[in-house]
Parts: sequence; C-alpha cells; structure tokens
Amino acid sequence: QVQLVESGGGLVQAGGSLRLSCAASGGTFSMYAMGWFRQGPGKEREFVAAVGRTGVTKYHADSVKGRFTISRDNGKATVYLEMNNVKPEDTSIYYCAAKWGPLRDIGTMKKIQTYGTWGQGTQVTVSS
Repeated sequence: QVQLVESGGGLVQAGGSLRLSCAASGGTFSMYAMGWFRQGPGKEREFVAAVGRTGVTKYHADSVKGRFTISRDNGKATVYLEMNNVKPEDTSIYYCAAKWGPLRDIGTMKKIQTYGTWGQGTQVTVSS
C-alpha cells in the first residue's frame, strides 16, 4: 500500500503561484491514478484534479481550470499541483490521494470513496 506525503503549502498573496508536491512511497507509484482534493474552513472536501497513470489524461475542476495544473513524475514517485493566479477562495487544506488502477471517468474520480489512500494534507492560505 502506497503512503503519501504532501508538501509545498504556505501563505501566498492573491494572484501569486505555488506548487504542491505529493511524494509516494511503499508501493508501485505508476500503478496508481492520483488526485488532489481540498477542504476549506467549514466546507466539505472537494475534488480539484486527477491524473492517469501515465500522466497523459488529466481532469480539473471547473473552479480551477486554466489556473491549476496537475502533473506527475513516475521516476520520482511524485504528483504535483501547480497553482497560478490563486484567489482567497483557494484557501484550504490540500490533500493528495491514490486510486489503484487506471483513471476512470471524471464523475468517478471526483468521489472521495474512489481513492484508497490519502496524505495528511498541506495548508494553503491566500491573502487578499
């Protein structure tokens, strides 16, 4: 079973950029589709992005499309979330998650129960 550790969170001004990383260990990273979720204060956890095992196919939530980009490096067993033009409403704890096997349709990949392994999260705070 893979273990996940996120990093790269912090305080950033609106309009700025940040790159989150999620390092995997203990499993064959390339066998997992990966996702990013976030949970803001008083809100439910929501889907941000997902990427297939080869890194070719990607999904992004409408709220971040054009601003955030998910990618992965199987050689480094790491998935990234590049965040550009951030907004105060992006303030959340960001979690990466792993799903064994191929990427499914976006409806499936948006569901929390699709993923079997989660990281501990990294806080992103966007100041206005």
